[in-house]
Amino acid sequence: MPPPADIVKVAIEWPGAFPKLMEIDQKKPLSAIIKEVCEGWSLGSHETYALQIADATNFYITEKNRNDIKNGSILRLTTSPYQTALQLHERIQSSSMDAKLESLKDLANASRDITFAQEFINLDGISLLTQMVESGTDFGDLLSFTLTAFVELMDHGIVSWDTFSVAFIKKIASFVNKTAMDTAVLQRSLAILESMVLNSQDLYHKVAQEITIGQLIPHLQGTDQDIQTYTIAVINALFLKAPEEKRQFDENIVDILNCPLTEMAHILAQKQLRSIILTNVIRSPTPINDEMAHQLYVLQVLNFNLLEDRMMTKMDPQDQAQRDIIFELRRIAFDVECEPNNGGSIEKRKSMYTRDYKKLGFINHVNPAVDFTQIPPGMLALDNMLYFAKHHQDAYIRIVLENSSREDKHECPFGRSSIELTKMLCEILKVGELPSENCHDFHPMFFTHDRSFEEFFCICIQLLNKTWKEMRATSEDFNKVGRERVGSSKFVLTTRS
Repeated sequence: MPPPADIVKVAIEWPGAFPKLMEIDQKKPLSAIIKEVCEGWSLGSHETYALQIADATNFYITEKNRNDIKNGSILRLTTSPYQTALQLHERIQSSSMDAKLESLKDLANASRDITFAQEFINLDGISLLTQMVESGTDFGDLLSFTLTAFVELMDHGIVSWDTFSVAFIKKIASFVNKTAMDTAVLQRSLAILESMVLNSQDLYHKVAQEITIGQLIPHLQGTDQDIQTYTIAVINALFLKAPEEKRQFDENIVDILNCPLTEMAHILAQKQLRSIILTNVIRSPTPINDEMAHQLYVLQVLNFNLLEDRMMTKMDPQDQAQRDIIFELRRIAFDVECEPNNGGSIEKRKSMYTRDYKKLGFINHVNPAVDFTQIPPGMLALDNMLYFAKHHQDAYIRIVLENSSREDKHECPFGRSSIELTKMLCEILKVGELPSENCHDFHPMFFTHDRSFEEFFCICIQLLNKTWKEMRATSEDFNKVGRERVGSSKFVLTTRS
């Protein structure tokens, strides 16, 4: 006959004694079970004891998680979370460096458990750790385990990040800014800065003033992938939390190595940072692990999101500067002057423009500016067209002329294609969406091209035109051809490096 569902059979350990085999009644209060175990070993003051899972986690058994105990589990009788916290709080202040180091190791390990963490925090343990860091008297392993314990305690979300002083932030930043720093200390310091930025807008401003890209670049040039990952994570966090106006490109900033990380768009636009990531991370002989892949994906998404403003901006048909872009597309394609000063009546010129705009593949042949009032993709489509025309001029002219000489039903209109293609790319690359927490899909091409989105567009528009010709497609086939070619181009983007 099987045992009742509320009874679990476990083994319980106690240092210096043989383990006890015991049946635990899950309907009994946990305190009553601990008292029974203590009495079995003739231990008094049962309220100062607790049960832990006897594995690498050493997590305490509480009323909340006791149902996780399964038949055959091995438990350990140990001091209660409060008693352990009290002892460690005292021991980490020892004048003996050896005793202090061992205590900090124990604290870093114990702090992973939320039950212990709550007790240690209640003793004002976080303040004690920050004071130890700010004092600057501990180095090497002492400092490393102090920061590890701090990170573990803060990860439980019990204490607000807004409570920390500027002195503490400066001290942590100083560990990152030093050229020669213990690897473990550097890793924990980067993790702390990332958490500060992500969890407090006020701390974002303070951290951003303490770090420059020039101080982070050496950490990307090393061979430790964990350090590289944490470094990119800090850059991502600062970019993600930057106010909107700070994300925009500032052409007046010329000193990238010393510019604040608040000017994120400028930093990401620099060949130097991208080439360092490409050389030292993506092309490194060390395989990219999942966490690094995620951070590269986040960096990519944040960069693509800089396009959101253009994607959601309608063209103003009355804006002469915007209309000049369309004139430039016409000039490059047909090698004509944008505004001829002579050579016919106004009506003749209008007719000439209408003919050329039809050849360029616009829907509205009379006023093509109207084509760009749809959002998305808005002005981003026009930006892509102009980039293609200027940077891949031969391919641009060929596509326009080829399609203008086909039968109407078989032409692949460049204007309409570009608008629809840009919209598809925005959907595929999720422009304007926040990064997913579990995605690892980054495109190496992002780190090999200054204008990766535009280059992707140029690849896709040429593949679309090629496929259109091969299929002898008509306007009804546009979505089918477009989706097929964009899908294959995404593969190209992913594999190019």
